[in-house]
Amino acid sequence: MLSRVYCASTIGVDARLIEVETNMSTGVPKYFLVGLPDRAVSESSDRIEAALKNSNAEFPKGRITVNLAPADLPKEGSAFDLPIAVTLLNVSGQIKTDKVEETLILGELALDGKLRPVNGVLPMAVQARDKGLENVVVPAANGPEAAVVEGIDVYAFEHLTEVMGWLHDINSYQPLNIDVKKMFRQNGEGEILDFSDVRGQENVKRALEVAAAGGHNVIMVGPPGSGKTMMARRLPTILPPLTLNEALETTKIHSVAGLLPTGEALVTKRPFRSPHHTVSDVALVGGGSIPMPGEISMAHNGVLFLDELPEFKRSALEVMRQPLEDGSVSISRVRMSVSYPSRIMLVASMNPSPTGDWYNPTDPGGASPSQMQRYLSKISGPMLDRIDLHIEVQKVSYDELSSKSKGEPSLEIRKRVIRAREVQTQRFMGIEDVYCNAQMNTKMSRKICTLDDAGKQMLNKAITSLGLSARAYDRILKVSRTIADLERLEKIHSNHIAEAIQYRSLDREGWLG
Repeated sequence: MLSRVYCASTIGVDARLIEVETNMSTGVPKYFLVGLPDRAVSESSDRIEAALKNSNAEFPKGRITVNLAPADLPKEGSAFDLPIAVTLLNVSGQIKTDKVEETLILGELALDGKLRPVNGVLPMAVQARDKGLENVVVPAANGPEAAVVEGIDVYAFEHLTEVMGWLHDINSYQPLNIDVKKMFRQNGEGEILDFSDVRGQENVKRALEVAAAGGHNVIMVGPPGSGKTMMARRLPTILPPLTLNEALETTKIHSVAGLLPTGEALVTKRPFRSPHHTVSDVALVGGGSIPMPGEISMAHNGVLFLDELPEFKRSALEVMRQPLEDGSVSISRVRMSVSYPSRIMLVASMNPSPTGDWYNPTDPGGASPSQMQRYLSKISGPMLDRIDLHIEVQKVSYDELSSKSKGEPSLEIRKRVIRAREVQTQRFMGIEDVYCNAQMNTKMSRKICTLDDAGKQMLNKAITSLGLSARAYDRILKVSRTIADLERLEKIHSNHIAEAIQYRSLDREGWLG
């Protein structure tokens, strides 16, 4: 007798349906599991046998072959426990239902029959819906995540006995429903961090507003205690709220990585990732024998904050160059090749020198220009070229620190950022994978960023005198376009160019004046 149900396996942030086929015939009792299973899948028979016995069911006796098709695709993880158990119950006549072959079944089995959550449920549910399946059965902890997908009925259970009861009488259970719109209405509520907490640093806050409005990468250079980390952590509070599509993309990555909090349906706030400077290349960009997303993908649609940038390994920073340019990470291994999205805002910070302070000619024991240059040289020129805004952060004065007046709140800054983003949304309507100014390619930036005569002269003089690269030229155009968008102006003027040039202080010939 043959039984077939559907499971799924993730490949990057997407999923592929897996047919779990179980055949039982007479003969010496023997259990075969084929179809390139990994160690976790191969060990499933012992978990399934114990779970069945503790759920008032029996592990069938006979010659049993379980095939995970397609046979040439590696299978990994524990999500195959429940679908294999269901097929065993079906071939042995312990359950009878016509709905088995129309259902995606996922879940890990505990020895007592309880269902444990698994990773990657959201992309699996999306794939099931796209393939025309009617139902999804998942552990209770994965229920909200799967229920986000419209067009398919989601049933979430705590125990194997509940699954057996549902298979016996499907109409006795109601599918799970999630109010996605309500989740988005609550997006941004309860924010603890706010830009109003930042004293002084008006020029830095202005630069971060420009960065948020255009999705630009930014680096802050200043002494310890000047507020670099404080402002970086508040940057997500002025970014536009996630759209539903962005939330689904972000949730897929977190789900595959197993970092989606238990019972949470969607990631509704922009991610903020801040890895330690000892992070490895693989942890930063992704990898492994079975490729998993790294920090740059976990920050997709959000902020990746690299504190003390020169302290990161040179190799780790260099592998980021291509993902920053392309907005995705491609990882190739012997068994498979996957791609993870990495459309992020890179925010970095650094001290101006090893001593932590700026060059001061009156302080013989302080940092020298040569020390500052050597410290900066830990970061390659091509890496700096990919950062649009270079911001010099000075120490906050006593008067600013002791002032009782609060700065402008994040909500007001966010309103201006959203208005600028709305202009960009209209501009890039119908263009795939371009949502803000920072994502324009060279051809688009030359076409869209139209300058007045004074702006052209100023940019020409800056390029010549500062020795800026062609990539830096494009960055200035994009940033000036964003500044003009904040003022809702169609043409870029000389004052926009002047401000954008000020944000290129770390370029080789412009550093240290």
